[in-house]
Amino acid sequence: MSYEEHLLMDLKAEITFRAERRRRIARRLYAGGAVAALAAAAAFAIPGLTGTESPAYAVSKNADGTIGVEIHEFKDAERLEEDLREAGVSVDITYLETGKQCEKNRGVSVLPPDGLVTMQKGGLDINPQLIGKDQTLVLEFSGKEADEKKPPVTGKVFWKLATLLIPGAVGPCVVSDDPQWDDDGSDTSGQPPAGS
Repeated sequence: MSYEEHLLMDLKAEITFRAERRRRIARRLYAGGAVAALAAAAAFAIPGLTGTESPAYAVSKNADGTIGVEIHEFKDAERLEEDLREAGVSVDITYLETGKQCEKNRGVSVLPPDGLVTMQKGGLDINPQLIGKDQTLVLEFSGKEADEKKPPVTGKVFWKLATLLIPGAVGPCVVSDDPQWDDDGSDTSGQPPAGS
């Protein structure tokens, strides 16, 4: 084989190698572009599907063993119950409209021990060690989101809480009017203070 033929074969091999490398780089760029496009689409689609609003509540474990519950909105009661059960609290939660209450036929309530539920601004702390084995903590929230134009607003919601400790099965909530509420929209003095 002559020098020119050898040089020609090397040149053909180099051209073939470079062409193959360009194809690999192009494939990688196309694949990378497709992955980037999918990531961008997911970044826009996922918040639209899952929602970007803040959660209705927050549950946290405190250093003293109590469970903190911060209420932002009166929704997702079933999910809050599940989260509290996972934290060791046997609980039944009911959210009611302003001026409503559950009838007193949910079960025979025992006197809750001091420190079972402690009110905090915007929420409450629950001590799960004070709930007996066959007892359920019943929390009945009644209220609405605060109207920021009407003083006094100290939290995000005006609400009232009925706390019961019921041994055995808890009956369903039968909703009735609460005579202790005065909420015709003109006077806030009859409403409980925010977070009460």
